[in-house]
Amino acid sequence: MFYGAVVWDPWLIVAQIVCLQCLYYLTLGVFLSFLVGIRVSRMSLVYFFDFASVTTSTVTGWCVIASFLLSSIAGAGYMLYLIERAKKCLDFSATLYIIHLFICIMYGGWPSSITWWVVNGTGVAVMALLGEYLCIRRELREIPITRYRSSKK
Repeated sequence: MFYGAVVWDPWLIVAQIVCLQCLYYLTLGVFLSFLVGIRVSRMSLVYFFDFASVTTSTVTGWCVIASFLLSSIAGAGYMLYLIERAKKCLDFSATLYIIHLFICIMYGGWPSSITWWVVNGTGVAVMALLGEYLCIRRELREIPITRYRSSKK
């Protein structure tokens, strides 16, 4: 985690992005299956990538919103173990949500719902700030120093 000189390793960065993205969608799928799956007859990728499913006009839409926000909280926990540096949390959070935006554009077009933008903006903020907070707490922990004394009396 703390190594003196920072070595730029693009393969490590790509692997971290891929792992974080996969864990985010896996967690989102779990939350969607629990919160939305009990309300709909059939789950589909619409709830992941279609901006129209993120709405405040139905209970199912609120469940989708809760799933996205809970996944961003879980994503902050993932960053604690995958990224490990507070100053990189904003970069990785923004990258995750930019990739999510591109996937949503390819799936259903440009998100024209203000609710979608508010939910995803809140999600990136929660993930970045909570991830930074958790990483800073880890970085500021005391380093235990033990003294080895010979127990000769």
